Amino acid sequence: MDATNARLDAAAVGDLVLLDPLTEESLLQTLQERFRRSHIYTYIGNVVISVNPYRPLPIYTPEKVQEYRNCNFFAVTPHIYAIADDAYRSLRDRDRDQCILITGESGAGKTEASKLVMSYVAAVCSRGEEVDKVKEQLLQSNPVLEAAPSSPEQLKLRQDCRHYGYLNHESTGLPGMDDAANFCAMQDAMRVIGFSPAEVMALLEVTAVVLKLGNVQLSSSHRASGMEACSIAEPQELQEICDLIGLDPGTLEQALCSRTVKARDETVLTTLSVPQGYYGRDALAKNIYSRLFDWLVNRINTSIQVKPGKQQKVMGVLDIYGFEIFQDNGFEQFIINYCNEKLQQIFILMTLKEEQEEYVREGIQWTPVEFFDNSIICNLIENSKGGVLAMLDEECLRPGVVNEDTFLTKLNQLFAGHKHYESKETQNARRVTDASLPLRCFRIHHYAGKVTYNVTGFIEKNNDLLFRDLSQAMWAARHALLRSLFPEGDPQKVSLKLPPTAGFQFKASVATLMKNLYSKNPNYIRCIKPNETKAAMRFTPELVLAQVRYLGLMENVRVRRAGYAFRQQYGPFLQRYKMLSPRTWPRWAGSERQGAEVLLAELAFPAEELAFGHTKIFIRSPRTLFDLERRRQERVAELATLIQKIFRGWRCRTRYQLMRKSQIIISAWFRGHMQKNKYERMKRSALVIQAYARGWQVRRLYRRYFRSEASARVANFIYRRLVQKFLVGLGRNLPPLSVMDRTWPPAPYKFLAEANQELRSLFYRWKCKKYREQLTPQRRALLRAKLCASELFKDKKTLY
Repeated sequence: MDATNARLDAAAVGDLVLLDPLTEESLLQTLQERFRRSHIYTYIGNVVISVNPYRPLPIYTPEKVQEYRNCNFFAVTPHIYAIADDAYRSLRDRDRDQCILITGESGAGKTEASKLVMSYVAAVCSRGEEVDKVKEQLLQSNPVLEAAPSSPEQLKLRQDCRHYGYLNHESTGLPGMDDAANFCAMQDAMRVIGFSPAEVMALLEVTAVVLKLGNVQLSSSHRASGMEACSIAEPQELQEICDLIGLDPGTLEQALCSRTVKARDETVLTTLSVPQGYYGRDALAKNIYSRLFDWLVNRINTSIQVKPGKQQKVMGVLDIYGFEIFQDNGFEQFIINYCNEKLQQIFILMTLKEEQEEYVREGIQWTPVEFFDNSIICNLIENSKGGVLAMLDEECLRPGVVNEDTFLTKLNQLFAGHKHYESKETQNARRVTDASLPLRCFRIHHYAGKVTYNVTGFIEKNNDLLFRDLSQAMWAARHALLRSLFPEGDPQKVSLKLPPTAGFQFKASVATLMKNLYSKNPNYIRCIKPNETKAAMRFTPELVLAQVRYLGLMENVRVRRAGYAFRQQYGPFLQRYKMLSPRTWPRWAGSERQGAEVLLAELAFPAEELAFGHTKIFIRSPRTLFDLERRRQERVAELATLIQKIFRGWRCRTRYQLMRKSQIIISAWFRGHMQKNKYERMKRSALVIQAYARGWQVRRLYRRYFRSEASARVANFIYRRLVQKFLVGLGRNLPPLSVMDRTWPPAPYKFLAEANQELRSLFYRWKCKKYREQLTPQRRALLRAKLCASELFKDKKTLY
């Protein structure tokens, strides 16, 4: 299925802007069907929705990178590479700073998505030794920022993670994960980025300090004055921490168990209770870890930053936690949801701005779009004079008894009539009964839904103050990295000014982030977790529907569909649908816009459904587009039938011509074969006739000239032949040359008997002659003597 077909597939439409009808059920069903087909990416315009499959898919190969390189965003199937390529080309060709915002909850695949974006950009950007070095450092930054350092012995850590309280006394091992290999990968990544061995060891030592602080236990005691005090219950952990950072254990113990309070010119050392001591301990651990992470980010940025004078444009990848709606929502969820509310605001405003710019660019009248403006919610939270954060800061800084109840009372008084705020008190004032809203809670109607916040811990977490004694203790350490994380601990720079609250800092960070985003062209990736167990290719509709709501996907689609739901350049549009009109099929000689106008005029769509821009055709409703696609599919089927018919005719004609040619060749060879056979028969017949004729002529001559002496000649010939045969056979079968052998073959014919006897006699005498010739004179003399003796005694002795 090509890319356009994939987007217009009614059962699993690739772009939710084209979903018809647009409901939560149809949107969820589309995501589920695409997920079932292993299509984990779906568009909302140029927003990418990514559903985590929890298993590797063969869609991130180098071939895929080349497929999406320099592609038209809507000309290929939905993929994260498409938005990465679009952002990169906008940066490269249009000289516009880019930002890719990746949102979703934990386990939705945000980090993996950011890796894929960075790896794609690294694969397609220009080459060069310096560029390759920065690219490698950038890609290696992820494992460094994600790594949880292992526990070498020199860090005084145990291999069993369940020993540490900050790890909830649980094993951090995961099936299929090799911690040793991950630790080696992290070390290699830090080496590539440019960390020295000393920096790596210092980083691991500070991380070990954070882990070991969670195991520092405090015990309660009472002084003579009756006041409660705390002390270190087990000094071993404290000693190991001080050994790592080069600090006197007494200094750290005093900072953890007491607090110095300055009032005017007096300095008072007060002891801390056990809860206060644990608060200080946890505040120190959180500050160390937070500042260490900031140092790590700055250190990486220093390594990969562009040299002065060379910086051109920037592409940022923002991996941020998505909207949170839990059973019990606290301060953390409040500030995370505030950030997501601001991101939703910038998404809507910049999307509408982009839509308006495109309409103006194409010369189409812009009609104001009705949408939910969440600025009223943002103002409810961030208003500097009367917002929730301002009231929280006011309560935190107010002297006297401060607790969450007074904070909630202030909110109820300030927002009693606000339609996006409610609490038990405001509901009672409106005579509304809602058992789902507890007493110490307030509820805000966010764009993604209603969220109930428990105010317990708001003031404590917003203050999150680090006692000055702890900062000074860290400054006193001989550990260079840890010392650099606490510059305020320098006794020469003591300031009595209270540090900003967590809410104030977060609000300032969000404001800086929004300012940064407004200066860049945003691109969006919405990540969805399909199930809670991280099972491969399992889709839980209820869980996904909750994420669809708090990610605001329905609102995103409605904003994208405002005005005209579909737009495409005239060239690709005409190329795809020109077969629907005989005037544009198969070729259109005029301009592409004229061709599109002629085509749509013949299809007779309502005028209000269409708008013709300078370079694009705009279609208002998805139903019109699907009708256009249906006609195209029907026409394609007709053209396919026509092509099949023409092809079959051509194939039959070609086959007939081949058969005819073959038949001619076979006939020619057959006729040639027949003529050759006929010639051979005629030739043999001629030879027979010639033989008979010659025989007749010979017999005729014979009868005329040789018949009178024929019998004598024949008899003489036969006689000679028999004699010849007898002599040749006798020559081949002569008896042995021994004179004692008197054998001789008999005559084959009676008339040869006399001649046979003569030949036998001659042969025997010849053998005797040969025998005598071979005798030596002595032997011959001996034989003569024997012969004489034989003659003398013949008939006279029996022996002879």
